[in-house]
Order: sequence, then C-alpha cells, then structure tokens
Amino acid sequence: MSDNDNYTPPKVWTWEQGSGGKFANINRPVAGPTHEAELSVGKHDFQLYSLATPNGVKATVMFEELLELGHAGAEYDAWPINIGEGEQFSSGYVAINPNSKIPVMVDYGTSTPTRVFESGSILVYLAEKFGEFLPSDPATRTEAMNWLFWQMGSAPYLGGGFGHFYAYAPEKMQYPIDRFTMEVKRQLHVLDRRLAESQYLAGGEYSIADIATWPWYGALALGRLYDAGEFLQVQEYEHVQRWAKEIDARPAVRRGRMVNRVWGEPHEQLRERHDASDFEHRTQDKLESKG
Repeated sequence: MSDNDNYTPPKVWTWEQGSGGKFANINRPVAGPTHEAELSVGKHDFQLYSLATPNGVKATVMFEELLELGHAGAEYDAWPINIGEGEQFSSGYVAINPNSKIPVMVDYGTSTPTRVFESGSILVYLAEKFGEFLPSDPATRTEAMNWLFWQMGSAPYLGGGFGHFYAYAPEKMQYPIDRFTMEVKRQLHVLDRRLAESQYLAGGEYSIADIATWPWYGALALGRLYDAGEFLQVQEYEHVQRWAKEIDARPAVRRGRMVNRVWGEPHEQLRERHDASDFEHRTQDKLESKG
C-alpha cells in the first residue's frame, strides 16, 4: 500500500519543491520570470517561440499551411524553447507570455509589436489576418469556433490528466488513470460521431478546428502520443482514424511536425526554422553530417 492510499489533504497546502515526477524541476505554484534572458529575433515579421509538443505543432502547421497556399507574408522564424530546462521562465519570454507556456508568437508587422499567446489565439489571429482556414459563412464559422473551443477545453484532460498519470506520474495510480481514461475515450467518441457525419470538424472545409485538434487527437489515434494506442484501443474509432490519416498526409502538416522538434529521428527534426529551404538543408541529420 502506497502513501497515496492513506492521503488526507492538509488544511493548508504547501509546496514541496521537487515533487511531481518528470517535470518537478520546472513546476511551481507562482508565475513570473526566474532569470534574465532576451529572446532571439529573426528577419521575418512573425517570430514563433515554441516546441513541437501538440500545442506547438498547431502553430507551425498553421504557418506551413498558409505558406502552402502561397501567402509569402506568412514566412516566419521559429525558435525552440526548451521547456524541460525552464527557458519559458526567462524575462524575455514572460514579457510576451505571462503564462509561461508554449507556443507564443510576436507579429512585428503591426504598428507596435503584437504578442499572441495561447495556441487557439494564434490560430484565430493568423486565420483572420490571412483570410484562410476560418470559414466566411457565419454558421460554418461558428461551427469551426465551436470545435476549436471544444479542443481547447478538452485537451487538458488528455494532456494534464490522462497523459500525466498514465505516462509521467512518479507512480501508477488506478483511480486517476481510470478517471481520465474514461474521459479521453468519451472525447474520442465525441469526435468519432462528428466525423462520421462530416469530413472535417466544421463540415466539408478544413479549418483551424482541425489544425488545433489533430496534433492531440490525431496523434493519439495514430499511436504517437504517450504510447497509449493499444491501451485506449484507438483503432475502434474508425472515423477519427480516417480523419487523422488524411490530415497526416498533408505536406504542410508533415513540415509543421518537424519544426522545433528536438527528439525522434534526426531527419524529422528542424530545431530552428528561418526559411523554407531549411527543410532541405538544415534538418538535424544534415547538420550532424557536417560535423
């Protein structure tokens, strides 16, 4: 029997520094910077500071989709933020994202630089700026926003709930794993029912709702998240599977998954992205081969 079996919450919670499993070294109950450090700024109007987690992939896929459509103004610099080392708590980072999460973006093409934090906000900002991936028809636009906000509200159960207790907690505990597994499977069923009646989440048109949802639930359906595909029996959700594979095949999505990626196969890592040619010349395998 573990200590957790007999845990009684105290009257006043106090922070025990270093507790919390894999991410204990960066988790803390206060906000604000921990150290002074400025952020790098490249040549493009759009500067993205991120990492290729599901939330980070939303932003890089959006940029690559816009470039795929020929929007030269969507060129961007993408800088990796090592969240495991606490780089999101630098003074420069906190100045543009007081919540110290990735991704965050700065648009230097406005009269004064515009900071945009929260992945959903980044998607809406870019969609409205370039007039893409957010339907103009009011009813369809509202449906896209419905599913975008559904994703923003649902993913914490998948990431902070299921993912934490299934993959990252210092010990396995049945109650939280059962609780969040039930919710994640319910969410997959919600998606499956929607995608049984519609090619994409907002209807027949690929939108920011799909771009937001795919890095989480598409990755889960394709067996790329938490090594939990068999545990969740993701193959049972046939319409989610169809949707996930269709989006996975998009060239912009394949590129977007590579940006700010610092793990996995070297040929799939483009740790910094400053030009479209970087995908050909600056992936990690090519940099390593140069010595």
